Amino acid sequence: MPDNEWPDPRLPFPEPTPSRGRTSLAAAVVVLVLLAAGGLAWRLMSTDAGTPAAAPSAPPPASRQQTAPPCPDPKLRVAAAPEIAPVIQQAAATLSQAGQRCSEVAVQAVEPGAVLAGKPQPDVWVPSSSAWLAAARAQGRTWSTSGPSLAWSPLVIAGPETIARLFAPGDKTSWAVLAQSAADERVPAIRMPDPLLSTTGLLGVYAVRQAIARNTPDAGIATLQALTLRSRLENASADPADILAQLARSTDDTAASYEVGVFPATEQQLTAYQNGGHRVRLVGGPPADGLVDADYPYATRKGAPAELSKRLRAAITTTALTAAGFRSAATPGALTLPADPEALLGPARQWSAYRSVAFQVLLLIDGSGSMNEKITDRAGRSVTKATLLRESGATAARVFGKDTSLGMWYFGTSGPNGPAHVEEVSFGPLTGSTNGRTRREQLAAKISSYQPVAKAGTPLYQTVLDGVAAMRGQVKPDTASVVVVLTDGSDGGTRFAMSQADFLKRLQAGVDPARPVPVIAVGFGPGANLPALQNMAKVTGGRAIAATNPADLASGIAQAFVAAHSQS
Repeated sequence: MPDNEWPDPRLPFPEPTPSRGRTSLAAAVVVLVLLAAGGLAWRLMSTDAGTPAAAPSAPPPASRQQTAPPCPDPKLRVAAAPEIAPVIQQAAATLSQAGQRCSEVAVQAVEPGAVLAGKPQPDVWVPSSSAWLAAARAQGRTWSTSGPSLAWSPLVIAGPETIARLFAPGDKTSWAVLAQSAADERVPAIRMPDPLLSTTGLLGVYAVRQAIARNTPDAGIATLQALTLRSRLENASADPADILAQLARSTDDTAASYEVGVFPATEQQLTAYQNGGHRVRLVGGPPADGLVDADYPYATRKGAPAELSKRLRAAITTTALTAAGFRSAATPGALTLPADPEALLGPARQWSAYRSVAFQVLLLIDGSGSMNEKITDRAGRSVTKATLLRESGATAARVFGKDTSLGMWYFGTSGPNGPAHVEEVSFGPLTGSTNGRTRREQLAAKISSYQPVAKAGTPLYQTVLDGVAAMRGQVKPDTASVVVVLTDGSDGGTRFAMSQADFLKRLQAGVDPARPVPVIAVGFGPGANLPALQNMAKVTGGRAIAATNPADLASGIAQAFVAAHSQS
């Protein structure tokens, strides 16, 4: 972008994309204003004293036409979040002297992410969150602020009144309820803005994660649950202003409910819509489990015209801001944003990079006698490895989404001629039924009744080789296929025993980059052979997890799922 051009107001951070919508409208308004001003100037300048102005259809000869000189570049360039820009534009207009055609202040409505990514930088920046100033400082760009923010507006969860009971039971909204409604597919549609472009998206993602983390202390599982909401979005880069404009044009409550659904916005945007008297009524409010404020700091760049900047700030009155629907003080109880901008931008990048994939999982569960050994878990309990596996497995069963296909084998031979493994749950869709029960129900029942076989050997290596080969035949596009091994990590005691070197050689020989099948290897207890598990995970591009707590397994699977959903 040339240094003398403004950034596109819809430009996402960090990579530019073509603009639409708001930019075109702004350009059209500018053109109309200039045409109107030019027409008025022509009429005035083409009228002799005492002589009526010529009719528009009969302009004067070319020799008598005059053109107003172009306006000089403005002395102060201002970029403001779109929802507050009209108030600042009105304040800037008061600084012009009577009869003055050219303004010294140019105000443009620009999303904060576009300002952060673009150039040139404006003289004054009014983003919709101080978090953007912190992000700019991290990039080496310094903005100075004096005094408190101009205004505040909490984020709300909004939607058509006809579906209020689905996302706002009891007239109260909640990020956790919205996430659960998305997972259960109870809400017809959910839309959110791009968190790398807009404040509503950035703070919304942060608030969702904070709300879920309160009830889910395990970070891996909490992240997966947050991304479950991301996976159910009808539109992951929706602009609240565009959504509200669409609703304002709609005359059908039912159609609007299914086309637009639920979305976050600022309270100011919701209030302005509600005051517009539109056919489709919107309801909503600040979420009880993640109240977060959009604030509007007035920031100046080093070298900006100081006096003019001060005059503009003074012209932006509290009365004008509150009349536009903003709050004059921070919302009590709002979340304190982290000082480190990466704590906001990191999850935002993960959210933005998310891609929808289905999962295919083959569970390989160790049924050998060594799983009856006792261990002490992280809570200080004396339990068997089998007990830990039952508890971990029950947690993990809830992690698998509805779009998962799953199968389960037990491995552990009780006799010299026994098979290396036995199928307990046939491979197929988790929601599919066999023998009158869904696979999810079968999985939960099998794990809850799991009992290792005393004195049974452990054909770990052979089972992993067979499992990876079986899943390689299931690989298909836009699907993550993984093998999850639950064991104490020791191979031996059967006719299938082999050295680790031979196992790894055979495992490596079967690796096909076009059909990847990573192994997630979970070792139970302090005696687990983690080096062996780490090696098989490394060869296949998976990961190894030491499980000494029931949450460890679910957390490890969740982290693996998150990695699979992230674009490379």
